[in-house]
Amino acid sequence: MSILPLSFSFLFLIFLHHPSVCLADIGTAAWYRPPYSPTACYGSDASQFPSSYLFGAAGEGIWDNGAACGRQYKLRCLSAVAAGSCQPDQTIQVKIVDYARSLVSPGSASGTTIVLSQTAFATVANWTASQSINIEIQQV
Repeated sequence: MSILPLSFSFLFLIFLHHPSVCLADIGTAAWYRPPYSPTACYGSDASQFPSSYLFGAAGEGIWDNGAACGRQYKLRCLSAVAAGSCQPDQTIQVKIVDYARSLVSPGSASGTTIVLSQTAFATVANWTASQSINIEIQQV
């Protein structure tokens, strides 16, 4: 019996048990300051914001004509222009509450995949050192 078919079977089983291995995308994230309301998704409804303040605004790539509202994304910082900006081993889950192109407060950088609240950004990166970061992002 050949070892080659067993190794392919083993890899196939790994992907079946860990589908998230294949589903993450690479993108960029910026941050924005308060005021966070009103938003494109929920207007001035204060209950839209998670108590953790881990939320963000969808960029063009994930906005999907407003269908992104309420979606949850897991993300982590991969790298930034300023060395040492990423918080090691920090993954967060954020809720989309707004559209990046219609933010009340401008984001720290334009054209990013997602614009995070200051709290969310500071959890994964040093927001005072970086205007934007490279991220791994996955819809939950």
